[in-house]
Amino acid sequence: MGLSALFRRKPHERAGFELYGKAVAAARDPWFFGPLGVPDSLDGRFDLVGLHVALLIRRLRKDPDRRGAALAQAVFDAMFADMDINLREMGVSDLSVGKRVRAMWEAFHGRAQAYEAAIEAGDAAALAAALQRNVWRAEGDATPEARLLAGQAMRVAAALAEQPFAALLRGEARFPVPEVPADAA
Repeated sequence: MGLSALFRRKPHERAGFELYGKAVAAARDPWFFGPLGVPDSLDGRFDLVGLHVALLIRRLRKDPDRRGAALAQAVFDAMFADMDINLREMGVSDLSVGKRVRAMWEAFHGRAQAYEAAIEAGDAAALAAALQRNVWRAEGDATPEARLLAGQAMRVAAALAEQPFAALLRGEARFPVPEVPADAA
């Protein structure tokens, strides 16, 4: 491997970062932290970013184009590169960053599997229960807020499924704005 290989971009790296940025922007919608009551904390923000990224990665992996899996990996890599940078900026010591990123990876992986299983089954109740456990750190019956977030996640999954792969490959993704039901406003 020559020196130039160290500076060469990986395939889909730019699109991966663009798509990750779109997921982060969607996860920062004030509706989540205001009316929905997601804790506006490091954990709450991580959970919402993780949810949006998991939905995006699910969409990319399901695409019949063989590049879908590589683009999904690029989004994943962008997320955890960002997590590493953020931890360092927050003052986490260099020796602890790797352990913290690994713990975040494990948390993300477990959540993504639970969300995907519920979405694949079309089971909004199971998705709401998983969100209740992960976002609000609460057991028991899903709250109305968890059910609203599950509905939004199902809408996001459906909207991403409709988007052409060519646009995603260019780093373009549209996340629907949260819909607040009339009886929940």
